[in-house]
This record gives sequence, C-alpha cells and structure tokens, in this order.
Amino acid sequence: MELTSKQRAYLRSLSSQIEPIFQIGKASLTPEIVEAVNNALEKRELIKVSVLKNCFDDPGELADTTSERTHSAVVQVIGKKFVLYRPSRKHPKITLPEKSGKKQADKKG
Repeated sequence: MELTSKQRAYLRSLSSQIEPIFQIGKASLTPEIVEAVNNALEKRELIKVSVLKNCFDDPGELADTTSERTHSAVVQVIGKKFVLYRPSRKHPKITLPEKSGKKQADKKG
C-alpha cells in the first residue's frame, strides 16, 4: 500500500494525538503481536506501536516487517515508535486526501 506525501502528512497529524497501543519487547515480533496489530488495524485504521529498550531490533525494520505481514502502510517511524495505517474493510473511518492523477512538471525559470 502506497501513500502520497500529502496522505502521509495527514495521517501523521492524526497520529500525533494517539498513544501507542502495543509494545514490542525482548521477544521481538511474535505471530501473536502481528495478529493483534492486524485486528487493531481493522478496528482503528491508524495505530501507534512502541518498541521497548530491551528489544534490540531496529524500529524501522520492525515497522516494515509488521506492515508487510498486516498489509498496511508505515506512516512514520520516530525514535522507538512507529505508526501504521490500513483502511478498514468493513467500516472505513479515515478519509484520506485524494491522490492527484497528474504529477506536476518541475518548472525551472
């Protein structure tokens, strides 16, 4: 799932108001965490995950792996936290800004 920079910025602004609902610790990314994140994405669409200090995996890599396994998009990774987005299949709540069909040409003057 690809997001435009405008969509990513919009989701970042929404995510600044939410608290992490999952913590990844020493056991790293377990199938149980992936399943729980998947369920939370279906209900909430936008979630924040915190990586604890005792987890030695890179938060960026954990975000990428989690997004692959849950078919979601990484909105951002800041320090030991990352934000994921996936529209709900049954009850979508978040309306993203439209993707523009045309890319603007660079104007050099």
